[in-house]
Amino acid sequence: MLKALQEYLTTLKIGRKRVYKNLALFPLLSSYRAAVDYITLDEAMEGDLMEVTEVDEAGSVPELKVINKHSGMVLIMDGEELVGAKQNRIVNTTILIPPRSTMVIPVSCVEEGRWHYEGERFRSEKRVLSHELRAAKASQVNENLRARGAYLADQGVLWEEISRKASRMKTYSPTGAMADIYEGSRDILYDYTEKFTVVSDQVGAVFMINGRVAGMDAFGRADTFEKVFPKLLDSYALDALDLYDEKKDTKALKTPVTAFLKSVRNAKADEHPSVGLGTDCRLESRSTAGFALVLDGRVIHMSVFRKTANRCNNTRNSRMQRYSQRRRNRVY
Repeated sequence: MLKALQEYLTTLKIGRKRVYKNLALFPLLSSYRAAVDYITLDEAMEGDLMEVTEVDEAGSVPELKVINKHSGMVLIMDGEELVGAKQNRIVNTTILIPPRSTMVIPVSCVEEGRWHYEGERFRSEKRVLSHELRAAKASQVNENLRARGAYLADQGVLWEEISRKASRMKTYSPTGAMADIYEGSRDILYDYTEKFTVVSDQVGAVFMINGRVAGMDAFGRADTFEKVFPKLLDSYALDALDLYDEKKDTKALKTPVTAFLKSVRNAKADEHPSVGLGTDCRLESRSTAGFALVLDGRVIHMSVFRKTANRCNNTRNSRMQRYSQRRRNRVY
C-alpha cells in the first residue's frame, strides 16, 4: 500500500461507540490534517460557484459536465447525488475539481424512469447513495478500472437494487428514483440520525449494521467529515432501517472494527490517474474493497466497505451500453 495511506491509517484511533437500534458508529479520531484548501460540493452549489449540467443537449447517462467557477478546488464525494436535468445521478468516485475548470465526470443514474429535462442545471439535495449500493459500486468500479481503465459502475444492477429496496421499504416512485426512497422514509430516518453527533478530532467513522461492520469513510480534514456527516449517516441509516428486525438483539463490539481496519491496512493498492486532481488508489483485500484519493502525499478521502456475497455484487444484468457510448474524461 502507498506510504501516504499507511501513514494516515496509523494515525486513526477508535473512539467511543454510539448505538441506536441496529446501527452503530465508531468514531475515527486523528490529529491528521491535510493542508489542501477546497470547498465541498454543497458549499460550491449553494454559493453558485459551480454548475453541473448534461454533457450536451442529448445527454449521456454515465457522464455529466462540471464547470467550476471558483478560484479554488471543489471536492465532490463518491456517491453524492445530483438532482435535475434529464435524470438524477450519483458520482462514481471522489473527485477534486481544479480551480476555474470545466470537466466531464463519471456518474451513474439513480432514476431509471425519467429521460427528459427538469431544468438545465443539477442541484444537490444533500443525499448519498445508500451504503450497500456504494459498496457494490466500489467493487464494480475497481473491476472496470483494472479491465478498461474507466470509472464505470454496473448501471443495470444499480437500477434493479433501487427497485428492490423501494419494494422492501414499501416506497412508490413513478420514475424509480432513489430520492423517493429517502423521502418516503424521512421521518423514521430522523429517529436514527438524531442519535448521532460528531466529536472533537473526528475525521471519519466505521459503521456497523446488525452487529457487522458495513464500511468506513474518513477524510484528511476533520471539518470536511463534519460537513458531509449528515448525508453519510443517512446513507447507512437507510440500510439499517431496511435490515431492521425488532426480534433480533445485535451487539456492536469493537473487535470486528479493529479487524476491519487491519484488513484495510493490509489491502493491495492500485494507483490510477484520478478523474480530477490527485491519485485514485483502489483498495482490495480478501474482505474489503474501496478507494482513497491522495493529493501531494496527503489523504483527502478514504472509503472502504466490507465485501459481501450479496445480490448487488452477484447480478450482472447490465443495460448501460444501450444508452450511450463512453466518452473519455477530459478537462477543457
